[in-house]
Amino acid sequence: MWRTRERGGREREIERDREREREREREREREREREREREREREREREESERERRRERERERERERERERKREREREREREREREREEEKERERERGRERERERERGRERERERGRERERERERERERERERERERVRERERAHGT
Repeated sequence: MWRTRERGGREREIERDREREREREREREREREREREREREREREREESERERRRERERERERERERERKREREREREREREREREEEKERERERGRERERERERGRERERERGRERERERERERERERERERERVRERERAHGT
């Protein structure tokens, strides 16, 4: 009788010990699950952080490409301004050459007028000499008769 009670008490004690052990095991399992969940959360955060870094790098590359496009547009505008300056200088040189040609034509016309006046004076002198010869012939005829 006493042994039965004792045995029953021990069995209940053993059963309680087993139950406590099962409870501790379930608690450890819950803790492991919570740890796995924390690890999954850390992994999600790492992935999100990596995606954000990639997005930021891409935005930076895009900003750099935009800066490069802007520099290229500025270089193109500068080349265009340089071409315009060169063209204007060439037009100015051409206008200078045209003015010089015009002055040369004016000088040539002036020289031609000078030559024409000289030829006219020469013709006048020739007419004067002819008149003089005519007068001499007249006098000779007059004296000869």
